[in-house]
Amino acid sequence: MKHVTVEIIGLVLLVLGAQGAIRLLVDHGNAGLFAWLPGGFAVWLACHAAAAIAGALLAGWGGKKAKQRGRDR
Repeated sequence: MKHVTVEIIGLVLLVLGAQGAIRLLVDHGNAGLFAWLPGGFAVWLACHAAAAIAGALLAGWGGKKAKQRGRDR
């Protein structure tokens, strides 16, 4: 169950990061969740990209572990 939870958290992080990056590329002034960070466009885009990558890795790891645990039972 905990691996499925990790997978869901990873998917949410992936969606938020990818959606934020796309929105930022279309409208450079709309930083979304990372508007509080100083540094401007480049920093905001890097943070969105890092969130999307971290989410993809986390979701992949959680899915792999959940499948392995399902086969072990």
